[in-house]
Amino acid sequence: MRSNSEFAPGTRLDADRHTDRPLIDVQDLAVSFAVDGEEVKAVCGVGLQVHRGETVAIVGESGSGKSVTARAIIGLLGKRSRVAKGASVAYEGDNMLAWSANRRRGMRGSRIAMIFQEPLSSLNPVYSIGAQIIEAIRVHTRLSRAEARKRAIQLLAEVRIPEPETRIDQYPHQLSGGQRQRVMIAMALANNPDLLIADEPTTALDVTVQAQILNLIRDLQKKHGMAVILITHDLTIVRKFSDYVYVMQKGEIKEHNATDALFAAPQHAYTRHLLGSEPRGTVPPIAPDAPTILEGREVRVAFTLKSGGFFVPDFHEFVAVDSLSLAVKRKETLGLVGESGSGKTTFGQALLRLIASQHGEIYFEGQPIHGKNREQLRPLRSRMQIVFQDPFSSLNPRLTVSQIIEEGLIVNRIGANAAERIDRVRDALDAAGMPVNILSRFPHEFSGGQRQRIAIARAIALEPEFILLDEPTSALDLSVQAKIIDLLRNLQETRNLSYLFISHDLKVVRALCHRVIVMQHGKIVEQGSVDDVLTRPATDYTRRLVRAAFEVAD
Repeated sequence: MRSNSEFAPGTRLDADRHTDRPLIDVQDLAVSFAVDGEEVKAVCGVGLQVHRGETVAIVGESGSGKSVTARAIIGLLGKRSRVAKGASVAYEGDNMLAWSANRRRGMRGSRIAMIFQEPLSSLNPVYSIGAQIIEAIRVHTRLSRAEARKRAIQLLAEVRIPEPETRIDQYPHQLSGGQRQRVMIAMALANNPDLLIADEPTTALDVTVQAQILNLIRDLQKKHGMAVILITHDLTIVRKFSDYVYVMQKGEIKEHNATDALFAAPQHAYTRHLLGSEPRGTVPPIAPDAPTILEGREVRVAFTLKSGGFFVPDFHEFVAVDSLSLAVKRKETLGLVGESGSGKTTFGQALLRLIASQHGEIYFEGQPIHGKNREQLRPLRSRMQIVFQDPFSSLNPRLTVSQIIEEGLIVNRIGANAAERIDRVRDALDAAGMPVNILSRFPHEFSGGQRQRIAIARAIALEPEFILLDEPTSALDLSVQAKIIDLLRNLQETRNLSYLFISHDLKVVRALCHRVIVMQHGKIVEQGSVDDVLTRPATDYTRRLVRAAFEVAD
């Protein structure tokens, strides 16, 4: 086998096709962080080049150094960081690492801009979106406030925010996730930068919104002639939107090549592993006579919303789940898909009686549970479990792994004594693919995939028969997603589990589910076997979801 340096030389493999000098030329970039008195190496000798008008993708698992590399380019590393001597980050041939802090500050937001992964945490919640865009404009220009406001409205219109004259005075919490991401793009484009760094810009967005955001970035790129560095773990996005790809692992570039060439013939074993990690396969069929474990009939959930002023309030009803029915059979995985706000999570939680429904009947193993109060439901809770989307927020940061998993056993009076409960905790961790010597560690000491395994272990420790999986893989890297999917399949087979799987990732749904229900605006628009719905969708809405998921289409 050839050495890694042959897969990742210091200059691009298509360098002879470019007559112009690279806009950005990174050479020998090494970044380390001081952590608890030790030096942790995050980036080791990275080299990459970006030319004007092109999109360069950086891919790799969490912790591979993608974001640190991007932050080193724009100059946003923290105080504990150290860039090794001899490193160079050149902008049009001029090494920015040698610039003064003031000169680099002037570069940020004007010539190089960045879009971050989570727009809600990147936007200041106490300022209107207009105030934040105006600030980005006025920091780098001499425009008056009125002129900057006019420019901000133009930017909002350019990123296709509806009614920009009205929206400019709204606050981040009043916008959807996709709209907040558009505001971040507007801020990044405020001063017509030469380079836009997009760090996982679509990870938490629905597939249709993902497609809209990516196509918007591409259209604006063509319009302004800017270069784009796209950091992502979604290889469908990379294949469709990038011109050149760098593959990172453990702080190093393992391979780089033109997009088509890299996908056609990956050279490094890690690249082949990444490309082979896309959700694949199908689940084995369930028995035709399998009994129904969970059934909902005409379930309706509505919320009363308040609008208007304090003295003259106006109340109106919002129907989140509009008289829906479903049935999940034993050892079946039923997928529930749709855009944000379609009612998926509300429906799932109503079926488990975690939120109240105003109408309908719910049966668990033929037993009606819609009329039971909290105390009457308690004996059933261990048999119906839930795994949430974000394990970091659903795992108590003050408790150890042992305490987190054992808590459910104590509440449900499972296990004769502490020793027996700890044995159950160890068995659950082992079944979830985690080592059993982590009992005294805390959630923050684990990666996202490991935390999700701990959340799954907490659920299966109670030996449930049914688990509601609410977006359990949405924020995970592809290779970690594949491991979680394999784990869920194995647990279903060995423990006869039934799943209600809520997701907006149709690739994962195709690999894990037997049937799928498509929701929109609180209603079911289509349902059937995974093969029928995803291969031969019957409604325009489902066709749009499928096209966005598998083609990232316009």
